[in-house]
Amino acid sequence: MTAPAVPRRSGRWIEQWDPEDEGFWRATGDRIARRNLWFSVLSEHIGFSVWTLWSVLVLFMGPKYGLTPADKFLLTSMVTLVGAVVRVPYTFAVAVFGGRNWTIISAGLLLVPTAAAYAVMEPGTSFTTFLLVGLLAGIGGGNFASSMTNINAFFPLRKKGWALGLNAGGGNIGVPVIQLVALAIIGANGGPRLLLGIYIPLIVVAAVLAAVFMDNLATVKNDTGAAKDAARDAHTWIMSFLYVGTFGSFIGYSFAFGQVLTNQFGRTPLQAAYLTFIGPLLGSLIRPVGGRLADRYGGARITLWNYVGMAVATAVLVVASMQKSLPLFVSVFVVLFVLSGLGNGSTYKMIPGIFQAKALAKGLTGAEAVAYGRRLSGASMGLIGAVGALGGVGINMAFRQSFLSYGSGTGAFVAFLAFYGVCFALTWAVYLRRPAGQAVTEEAVETKPQLSYAEV
Repeated sequence: MTAPAVPRRSGRWIEQWDPEDEGFWRATGDRIARRNLWFSVLSEHIGFSVWTLWSVLVLFMGPKYGLTPADKFLLTSMVTLVGAVVRVPYTFAVAVFGGRNWTIISAGLLLVPTAAAYAVMEPGTSFTTFLLVGLLAGIGGGNFASSMTNINAFFPLRKKGWALGLNAGGGNIGVPVIQLVALAIIGANGGPRLLLGIYIPLIVVAAVLAAVFMDNLATVKNDTGAAKDAARDAHTWIMSFLYVGTFGSFIGYSFAFGQVLTNQFGRTPLQAAYLTFIGPLLGSLIRPVGGRLADRYGGARITLWNYVGMAVATAVLVVASMQKSLPLFVSVFVVLFVLSGLGNGSTYKMIPGIFQAKALAKGLTGAEAVAYGRRLSGASMGLIGAVGALGGVGINMAFRQSFLSYGSGTGAFVAFLAFYGVCFALTWAVYLRRPAGQAVTEEAVETKPQLSYAEV
C-alpha cells in the first residue's frame, strides 16, 4: 500500500492536500485541518465582534448624543450592508494571498474601525461622522466569508457540515461576547471607549496567532470560470435566498434586539444588555448542531422544518408585541435566535451537497465528481454568504420603517412571518418535492442520477 502523501511546506505553504484520501486524512490531514480551524475561528470571532460593535455602541448613546431611534436603525443597517458586500472580495482573497496570510491581513484591518470608533465616540459628534466610522466596522463581516472558504478547502465532504458549522458558530459567538463585555462595562458605569480599548489588543493577538499556527493551501486557487458558473447556477441564488432567512435573521436580530427592547418596551441600556446576549449566544452554539443534523438527515429536511419553527415563533412574537408582554417577547425571541442558528448550519451544509449531486447528475464519478463539487461550492459560498448577510440589512430597515409607521416592531414581524413562509415553500418545492432518485435540474432529470437533493 502506498503511504499517504505528506504535505510539503515552504514558507507556511502546503503544496499537497487531499482530504478525501482516508489514509492521508488519518495520518496528517485531520490534525492540520483542526489546527487551522481553531485559529480561523478566533480571527472570525473577533471579526464578528467588530462587525456588530455598533449594535452595542448605540446602547451607550443616550439623549445627549442627539440620535433618534430611526437614526440608530439606519446606522446599524449600513454597517450590516458593508459587511455583506465585502464578503465577495474576501472570498477570493484566500486564493490570492493564502488562507493564513489573509487571516493575518484581515485581522489586522480590524484595528482601523476600532481605533476610529475610539476617536469619535463622544457627544457632539455628528450623525454623519458616526455613520462614516460605522461603515468601517462592516469589514468585520468579511472575515466570515474568507474563513469559510479557507476551512471548506481543508475538510473532506463527509466532515464539512460539522467543520463549517463549528467555524461559523465559533465566529458567530463574537456577537454575544461583545454584548456581554458591554454589559459588564455598562454595569460598572464604564464608557464605550473602555469597550473599544479592550478589543484593540485582542485584534493584535488574533493576527499574531494566525501567523504562528496557520497554513496556506497552495491547492486553493481562484477560478473565475467557477465564479461565473456558480453565478449562472440557479441553486446559488436559491440557497442565497434561503440563507437570507437563516443567517440574515441571525445577524439582523443581533443588531436590532437591543434597540427593540429600549424603544418598544422602555428598557434602559443596562436592562437591555442583560437580555440581548442570550439569543445570539444560543444561536451561535447550536449552529454546529445544525450542521451535524444535516450531515445525518439531510440539510434540506432540517432546513424545511426549521423554517416551520421560525414561522411559528414569529407568529407568537406578533402576539407578544401587540400585547406588550415582555417575558413572552424575550422568551420567544430567544427561541427564534436558536432556530436561526440551527438553520445556519443546515443551509450551509446543503451547498457542497447540492453541487456534489449535480456532479453525479452529469455522470461524473470519483475524484472528478469531488473536484467538480468542490469547485462550484467554493465559488458559490462567497455569493451566498454575501446575499444572506443582506437579510440583516432588510431586518433593520423593516424595524426602522415599522417604528416610524406604527411605533413598534409588530409590522416588521408580520413581514418576517410571510418571508419564512416563502422560504419553507421554496425549500420544499426545489429540494424535497420530487421522489428520491429524481433531481431538480433539467440536465439531472435527463441523466437520471441516483442521489436526491433531499439528501444534501
